[in-house]
Amino acid sequence: MSQISEAEAVVMEVLWNRHPLGADDVVTALADRDWAEPTIKTLLNRLLTKGAISASRDGRRYLYSPVLQRQAWVAEQSSGLLDKLFAGRVAPLVAHFSQRGELSAQDIAELKKLIQELDHD
Repeated sequence: MSQISEAEAVVMEVLWNRHPLGADDVVTALADRDWAEPTIKTLLNRLLTKGAISASRDGRRYLYSPVLQRQAWVAEQSSGLLDKLFAGRVAPLVAHFSQRGELSAQDIAELKKLIQELDHD
């Protein structure tokens, strides 16, 4: 599947949250983006071409549903980020956020819990 752009990912989020949806429903869901209707329809067509979504006819309109699952997309994106910026390693990524003061107490607690769970496996 071809790479999904940031704008296409915004449309995918709408469809991951609720589907099937018509183009008008997607336009309404993205009203806060201030994108023109033709722009959103172009993004839907690009996602169709890439195979990320499917369309089924419903009378005179099409209903769109995701084919690409959100979990698979997130895994692909996170793997690409790790590979590009941190040579595929997680520890330097966590260190980066720690050094910038971007880890909350809750983040640190969750990381500690995850490490404990990994140690027990």
